[in-house]
Amino acid sequence: MYKEVHIGNLRAYVFADTLNRALRFCGHQVEHVINITDVGHLTDDADAGEDKIEKQAQQEGRSATEIAQTNTNLFFTDLLKLHIAKDRYRFPRATDYIQEQITLIQKLESKGFTYETEDGIYFDTGAYPEYGALGLSLADDENTHARVTTTTQKKNPHDFALWKKTPTGTTRQQEWQSPWGTGFPGWHIECSAMVMSILSETIDIHTGGMDHIAIHHNNEIAQSEAVTEKTLAHLWMHTAFLTEKNEKLSKSKGTAHTLTDIEAMGYQPTALRYLFLQSSYKTPLSFSFQALQSAQTALERLEQEYRSLPHSLLSRCNTKKSTKYVQQINEAVTDDLNTAAVLALVWN
Repeated sequence: MYKEVHIGNLRAYVFADTLNRALRFCGHQVEHVINITDVGHLTDDADAGEDKIEKQAQQEGRSATEIAQTNTNLFFTDLLKLHIAKDRYRFPRATDYIQEQITLIQKLESKGFTYETEDGIYFDTGAYPEYGALGLSLADDENTHARVTTTTQKKNPHDFALWKKTPTGTTRQQEWQSPWGTGFPGWHIECSAMVMSILSETIDIHTGGMDHIAIHHNNEIAQSEAVTEKTLAHLWMHTAFLTEKNEKLSKSKGTAHTLTDIEAMGYQPTALRYLFLQSSYKTPLSFSFQALQSAQTALERLEQEYRSLPHSLLSRCNTKKSTKYVQQINEAVTDDLNTAAVLALVWN
């Protein structure tokens, strides 16, 4: 949480909330965790560059803790505006699980899956033949990973940092003592440590964005399953990108709109949620203000239709549910969250 999240990020959380609601609708009890990354996410996925929160703190002349807290609060505000009930989730922070992360790294070390370099402790993918469980394309191998060998002492291009040492002569705002010296955990290790601490060694469903598949989630699987020798997650569900003019919305490119931005332009936050629900979570969605306006118009019409219904009719509908529509909604929900079909049924 180094900046206010943008609407592309929020698509993933609307999806997660829709999944949560669907599971409850189907009669399941849900333990749902959304972790807050407040340390260790570097500006480069190849384990190089600066910590994003530390960098933002320097730019704003504030503490890293303040940056993380401010943007976490903004994130929680966005969730409420999108009708995502916070009390259905747990929001652990990476900085609250430092010891658990150190312990997990030590377990990997004892099993022979790590090695040490000048800048940190790395997971040795060469010692773990199953690496890449979610698939690695040739493009990933050549472009995403190949460059890392030129900037570190990695043995293999896919190896990743478990613990980063604070460079000599440097003091970070967020750093901790460890068996490998003063430093901070890598981005990937926090997820595995929190999953094991809060939920279990194996969970039912793991979600995330499609951009997490090649590196972050493959790394998470490797470091978890290398220790437990158990499946990390039975089901992986990934949200596709939100694009604008054929480009992925991105903070780093300065092309990302925030919920605050679209509210200032007169749009309801719920119109954005409605827009997201009009398509499959795993299909790239092209954002435009024209599409958002259409979603808002449809949502306003739906609200007007609902308000125009006689109170006696609403009471009867609430006590005598239509078996036909409930069954059709159930079929759509359980068809990989076919929310577009659910909206059509609502209109019917």
